[in-house]
Amino acid sequence: MSIEEEERVAKAGVFDAGRNAKRPERQALGSVMEAPREVPIFATTDVLVVGGGPAGTTAAIAAARVGADVILAERYNHLGGLSTGGLVCWIDRMSDWDGKHVIKGLAEELLDRLPAGALSGPDRSIWGSRDEALVSEWAPRASAHHGAVTWAPMIDPEWLKLASLSMVQEAGVELLLHTWVVAPLVEDGAVTGAILESKQGRMAIRAKTVVDASGDGDMFAQAGEAYQGDIDNDTFHHCANTASLLAGVDMKPWLAFRKGDEAGFKEFMNAGRKAVKHFTIPFPGWRDDVTIFMGPRFAGFDVLKIDDLTQLELLSRQSIVDLLTFYRANAPGFENAWIMLTAPQLGARHSRRMVGLSQMTVKESRSGEVLADEIGVSPSLTPNHPTVSVPYGALLPANTNNLLVAGRHISTDAPVHSFMREIPQCWLTGHAAGVAAALSVQGNLAPRDVAPADIRAHLQKQGAYLQTQT
Repeated sequence: MSIEEEERVAKAGVFDAGRNAKRPERQALGSVMEAPREVPIFATTDVLVVGGGPAGTTAAIAAARVGADVILAERYNHLGGLSTGGLVCWIDRMSDWDGKHVIKGLAEELLDRLPAGALSGPDRSIWGSRDEALVSEWAPRASAHHGAVTWAPMIDPEWLKLASLSMVQEAGVELLLHTWVVAPLVEDGAVTGAILESKQGRMAIRAKTVVDASGDGDMFAQAGEAYQGDIDNDTFHHCANTASLLAGVDMKPWLAFRKGDEAGFKEFMNAGRKAVKHFTIPFPGWRDDVTIFMGPRFAGFDVLKIDDLTQLELLSRQSIVDLLTFYRANAPGFENAWIMLTAPQLGARHSRRMVGLSQMTVKESRSGEVLADEIGVSPSLTPNHPTVSVPYGALLPANTNNLLVAGRHISTDAPVHSFMREIPQCWLTGHAAGVAAALSVQGNLAPRDVAPADIRAHLQKQGAYLQTQT
């Protein structure tokens, strides 16, 4: 199957279930008054990082390596966010179309720490290859796109959790798990920390700089910053679902069937769409006895609403049972498949995008311009476009001070969000935000006054790739 066919299949796996599956809007039932209360200060720090997903993990490590005291607060019991707890085991492209490794630094170090057997992807020597045989081999494993082999590996999420944890601990970051950061502390237009909730109760952390890596922009939204929520309806990048792992499979006969029996595979797809309400196809895992269903992807839901989140979980779990039943009966290699895991974290691809000091736009991203405030480089979506210069301004709120933003909610338009939300790009923006946060504290500067050249100098020391050399 060509990459164009893969994209059509992926798009076909989007279901606008929200119209029929969503619960009715709740009626307004009035309100209650909470009594004023004092909140004890749990800790003070230089940098507080909110959220331990890909962006938050690299932000915390980077800030600590620059020399800041760092607290990283995460609501789950693990680090890595959607790359681990969300079972987004496919790490999207980190190389450009010629095979150059452009998302490096802490992202590269995290993957380098995975042991043998915990990562599957093409050898570095063939990145960028247009050889038809190599492309044919790696396309079904999502590591060849638009006729080129790319660095887009599959990883074992449990080992990435451990690699993330070890790097955070080695950097000297104070880690708070099972801790939900519920609101920023804002004084005179500047963030001075945050309020946390946990089994221990309600507490506060005082911080000189805060990095919002919550994934949904919880800090910047509550600080009063403007945000956008428009989507590109022609893509699946706004959809949501809970992913699943199946074990007991054999990927080799499945891949051979897809590649070698065009008529049979077409018949299989048609039968699947008739038999299963929300039909989709899986990705090969990091080993050939594991497969990943990253869908079905559901449109029409708001991942900021409890009722929608609940319905997404119910739909996703029923769908994997339906898919398992069909695949066991009809797919080569799936005869003994079983549900290994449904993701602890729902896969939310989009909610809020900050309206920042500057915005990444589709026009700018296709221009090839190297921006003066570049703090990273992203691969482009197709070989027809140059690599993308990522600006520091997209990490800065328009008004609120002492706050940086990293991850899928940085300042972009809807088309650019489709690739800047991916795991490697979140590692990239988190890395830059962490460095900038530490430099703002050390220099007693507002984050917007930190020189991009100084950020780049530290990023390069930590292994990052940049087009603008410092």
